[in-house]
Amino acid sequence: MMKKFLLLATCLVCTLPAGAGAWDRYQNRPPVVVSPDLTAPWVMQLTGEGVRPAVYRPQAPAATRKQVEPRQMKRRLETAAVQPAAVRPQRPARSQFDPQFLPQMVAYETGERPDTIVIDTNNRFLYLVTGDGQARRYGVGVGKPGFEWAGEHRITRKAEWPNWTPPQEMIAREAAKGHYLPDRMDGGPQNPLGARAMYLGSTLYRIHGTNAPWTIGYGVSSGCIRMRNEDVVDLYERVKVGTKVIVI
Repeated sequence: MMKKFLLLATCLVCTLPAGAGAWDRYQNRPPVVVSPDLTAPWVMQLTGEGVRPAVYRPQAPAATRKQVEPRQMKRRLETAAVQPAAVRPQRPARSQFDPQFLPQMVAYETGERPDTIVIDTNNRFLYLVTGDGQARRYGVGVGKPGFEWAGEHRITRKAEWPNWTPPQEMIAREAAKGHYLPDRMDGGPQNPLGARAMYLGSTLYRIHGTNAPWTIGYGVSSGCIRMRNEDVVDLYERVKVGTKVIVI
């Protein structure tokens, strides 16, 4: 009996330190940290704090997403990079001048008398009729869209290195676009009328030179017919006041 009591006591004493150590470890455990996933609004709503659940958009598994073939991607990039080609540039390039607009003798059948000027605004050519089915042809710049015109006049005045007095309508029109023109500009290389001017009837239109020769062949003016300075000087020497001018 005594042996059984001593054995039981010995077992009890042996187990006490182990139990105490386990309890101490339990008491000294670090605080519980809630995972960020468990703090999502839909979980926090369970605490009764009135937080509305978040709405998450499910994403398709990678295996089910539509893949773009490399060839298709290349085709898309090429399509995006292609710009539509214009038949004729809207604005002239500063450094380019088409040789077809250089002065030259050409065949030209007309019933008009020699020394008549015929201006073909559609094709950007001025013809000085010489007779015998020929004419001296020059390239010109003409009125831009909205400023085209046609008619018959005579040269009423000629001027070398003319002054420029912009019409009030032009001054107001350009001011509305933020471009402010002078009331008057003396003649010279910077003057937009260029080296020579031939005035047409009682109109505000002229055949004149330009310090922007790259604009020849385009519709760029407010109705005047412009030529390269060297070409307008050549024409100026060949015609006189009273010359008939037909604009078509």
